[in-house]
Amino acid sequence: MDGTDSPDLVTLDTGRPIWDRFFTVAPLVVVGTREEDRYNLAPKHMAFPLGWDNYFAFVCTPRHETYRSVLTTGEFTVTYPRPTQVVLASLTAEPREDLDEPKPMLSVMPTFPATEIDGVFLQDGYLFLECRLDRVLDGFSLNSLIVGRVIAAHVQPDALRSDERDEQDLIYESPLLAYLSPGRYATVRESFAFPFPADFKR
Repeated sequence: MDGTDSPDLVTLDTGRPIWDRFFTVAPLVVVGTREEDRYNLAPKHMAFPLGWDNYFAFVCTPRHETYRSVLTTGEFTVTYPRPTQVVLASLTAEPREDLDEPKPMLSVMPTFPATEIDGVFLQDGYLFLECRLDRVLDGFSLNSLIVGRVIAAHVQPDALRSDERDEQDLIYESPLLAYLSPGRYATVRESFAFPFPADFKR
């Protein structure tokens, strides 16, 4: 011990979920699945690349149609929406009055088809992934982790990194949408190079 005083912290009760007591930064994506003769879109913020290879994972629950559809078809799409699409992304969370009927707003949402799987993307996003189911890890209380292998990926030209383009300018001109859990969002336009130590390797 170095003799410094411990910080004055608030200790949370871990006998209940802690995640609504503070804000955390997460991506916001829209996951697409096929349900029999129709497509479904649903927003997810517990979603991320899994490792450095082409795996993508998101948290879902067996109570949701997204979970059941991925298990049935073995595939799903991922759209990364832009900040201008936050209302559209929110509307994909619209509840259904009848589970056998599609979400009413989905019939008027602009979409386009995937190329390698039977699925659709939300139009005008900046990054689009086509995934085949790799595995499902159940048992995180009521939740599960769905892992897919990315078999096709598409990016808008204005969001594509290149040696000829300053990365700060790229993010400023094509800002990113961040979900501030719980219940807020932000537009990420200002960015800085991360100060990695010399000779750092991942």
